[in-house]
Amino acid sequence: MPMLALLFFVTAVLYASVGFGGGSTYNALLVLADTDYRLLPSVALACNLIVVTGGVWQYRRAGDLKLRFALPFIALSIPLAWFGGTVPIQRETFLMFLGLSLLAAGVAMWFQPSESKASPPGSPLVNWFVGLPVGGAIGFVSGMVGIGGGIFLAPCLHLLRLADPKRIAATSSFFIMVNSMAGLLGQTMKHGTTAHLEQLTDYAWLGVAVLVGGQLGSRLSTHALPGRIVKRLTAVLVLYVAGRLLFMSFA
Repeated sequence: MPMLALLFFVTAVLYASVGFGGGSTYNALLVLADTDYRLLPSVALACNLIVVTGGVWQYRRAGDLKLRFALPFIALSIPLAWFGGTVPIQRETFLMFLGLSLLAAGVAMWFQPSESKASPPGSPLVNWFVGLPVGGAIGFVSGMVGIGGGIFLAPCLHLLRLADPKRIAATSSFFIMVNSMAGLLGQTMKHGTTAHLEQLTDYAWLGVAVLVGGQLGSRLSTHALPGRIVKRLTAVLVLYVAGRLLFMSFA
């Protein structure tokens, strides 16, 4: 079990450095560790919350998180993440579609010219026009599979060039935090009882590992890594997760 904690720590460092929580990889690691499938989404979402809460605080201090920019993306994602958490889904089929979509997003991000910059900020109306459907769709999907959704949002923001890489990482971190809360509530309602939450105490040591790793990763992002490196790391992580999901869906 110490090896699992170490893997969670490394995952938290890498994902927090680009504004993610790591929920998709936590799920994969827990599957390999023979964890009760019914607990997977709740454990992953709880770890997401631990990682990104510290990240949101770091990004806010650094001035990278702008709530006015993030609001259009979370307005619908929160209720739809809750609703998605209450919906049962066939895991293998969804992993295949999820992996294919992330593969396309990661490739597009990697080959986008590195010298490209974010477009000038659009009007609030444009941000709401884009943010409501994008955030709502991502929130619903994220709630169903027990992830925060940043792995979807960041590629969308990069490809649409709505913000610079640091703001995208900060917005993704905040997006994951609120969606993880809503998704965890939905998962609890799906079970019809809070009894499964008591079992999460057995995984408290994983929470400690991601807390330390998340703080380290957030500091790397806000104080050490330039925007271009953050963007490339995001693309690498998206491609990695896509490969893991596709492997799991066809295995």
